[in-house]
Amino acid sequence: MTAERLLLRFLFLHGTLALSGNFWHITDLHWDPSYEVTNGNKLMCESNNSKPVSQVGLFGSYACDSPWKLINSSIVAMSEILPNPDFIVWTGDDTPHVRDEKLSEEKVLRIIGNLTQLIQSVFPNTKVYSALGNHDYHPKSQLPGHSSDMYNKTAKLWQRWLKQKSMETFQKGGYYTEKLLDRPGFRMLVLNTNLYYNRNNATENDKDPAGQFKWAEEILTKAAEDKEKVYIIGHVPPGMFEKKRGHFWYRPQFNERYLALIQNHHAVIKGQFFGHHHTDTFRMFYDSKGVPISTMFISPGVTPWETTLPGVKNGANNPGIRIFEYDTDTLLVQDVVAYYLNLTRANTKQDNWEKEYRLTESFQVMNASPTSMHQVLEGISKDNCRLQQYYRFNSVNFDLSECDRKCRASHVCAAREVDFQRYENCVAREVAPASFGGWLLSILSVAVSFLFVFA
Repeated sequence: MTAERLLLRFLFLHGTLALSGNFWHITDLHWDPSYEVTNGNKLMCESNNSKPVSQVGLFGSYACDSPWKLINSSIVAMSEILPNPDFIVWTGDDTPHVRDEKLSEEKVLRIIGNLTQLIQSVFPNTKVYSALGNHDYHPKSQLPGHSSDMYNKTAKLWQRWLKQKSMETFQKGGYYTEKLLDRPGFRMLVLNTNLYYNRNNATENDKDPAGQFKWAEEILTKAAEDKEKVYIIGHVPPGMFEKKRGHFWYRPQFNERYLALIQNHHAVIKGQFFGHHHTDTFRMFYDSKGVPISTMFISPGVTPWETTLPGVKNGANNPGIRIFEYDTDTLLVQDVVAYYLNLTRANTKQDNWEKEYRLTESFQVMNASPTSMHQVLEGISKDNCRLQQYYRFNSVNFDLSECDRKCRASHVCAAREVDFQRYENCVAREVAPASFGGWLLSILSVAVSFLFVFA
């Protein structure tokens, strides 16, 4: 960081130091109760279909979901690094990647309940804003657009964190809103975006599952009238998955509607925080003139499980947790501080959660505002060193291979374009120059060879 930037950053932080707040974001814990390392140093886990696993360790394996020892380690590490956060954001996916017949409503609720008790015991006085993941229901991903027994029972597990009105809307459709830390002028909007998931057959024919879009529109409109500032959290994000070209999570009509929701109400939305990917990435939202208006931060998972999604290479990650620093007056996200556990080292020594990076230092920006995050994206797009740095962080220092031009197109376009068609156009633009350049180079090579032959 240059001396000028250091000075500017010092002045910026100095001017807002008294107003600085922070909160934890954890997501995708995916506890696998079947994880067991036997006396013969053999590993069993149902999240790997009980197949033999070569890398065995007490804190986990890249082939499996999280053992309890890893989950406990992550929550304890949070309490040691930042014991008194303003609040915690927990964006779901608590059960393992196993077939539905391996689980039941009772087992899913027991897992959610155990993780809830762990967080409450380690952070007894901290407010937690918790959102459902697609794995927090049985059958998985089939969250209905109406009240259900599982919504009711999960609300009771979280009743220590939920106000009465939040309990009512959660029981209706798995979503709620509250004043952020009971402060006037600040609001948390907790969405059940699993309703929009393209694997959710329960909402396939619904135009507005659980009336959540209509409800969110009303909440955000009222927030503007009341001059409130809003954070939005959820599990499944819109747009494309950066590690697989053209792979999306929302049904197209729901993706369009979510994008419109943010564009129409961006003036009050000060941050979006999601999970599901298990990766460390972000999504930009722009207005019709291309001005950055909002950023969605997608945090990495605690589980190291390697995705089985066809076509994804090096789809595992090291366990990650993140602190967000924010201005308590404006809700501007000032910085992101990522911590991770090197799973390979942890399994040979002990669990040592390390600071991975600080966003403003690693990407040379003033803060984590939409304008700054646009600068981060531009750097990734144009500077190969920044690209490789981002790519390493994306898998929480698991995948250390080079991100080539096609890889860059997938990551840059996923971050830049939430709209499906604009994403496809972006990929076409990013890939086309390389193809044309290769074609031109071939023609020139043939021409040069021709001249040498007949010289």
